[in-house]
Amino acid sequence: MAAVNLGSSKTAEPAVDPRETGTQLRPGLWPTINERYPGSMISKSDFVPLAKLARPLNECSVCLISSCGVHLKSDRPMDVAHPLGDFTFRRVPSYARQDELIIHQLKYPHDDADLDINVIFPIRRLQELAGEGIIGGLTKNFFSFIGYNMDPEKFETTVAEGIARAVADEEQADIALLAPA
Repeated sequence: MAAVNLGSSKTAEPAVDPRETGTQLRPGLWPTINERYPGSMISKSDFVPLAKLARPLNECSVCLISSCGVHLKSDRPMDVAHPLGDFTFRRVPSYARQDELIIHQLKYPHDDADLDINVIFPIRRLQELAGEGIIGGLTKNFFSFIGYNMDPEKFETTVAEGIARAVADEEQADIALLAPA
């Protein structure tokens, strides 16, 4: 009878891409997205200089902009079913509480964010920073939209331009904090 080695023979397993093992809606999406939608992947080929603050941080007003799809429960829901995406955005009052907000999004799992909105839309953390005087204050409104869309030109002329205009002209923010979902 041959001896059987019951010891552990561990072999190194290859690293696994967490996007492929998580709860994303379509496994295998990441390696093929640029093949399916040419030009949709963002790449950075040129240096983009950071703008210098004109005032100290504790004197600046901050505006949050997020692609997470959060809005007030009393707002019109976003269109999560349209195959090209929703080309609207919502104003979220910077003083809003979590129990007044909802994440209207189907393209990513948001169970953790439903428990603590700050996971994806750090509204309470920004309120705290303003309260502590670390930042000068918050703009009256923050902005949110659904990041999924299949028409970048339309997105640019509707959502991106609309938010940029509102942040600069209406909110007069010194700093825009971008929080992608």
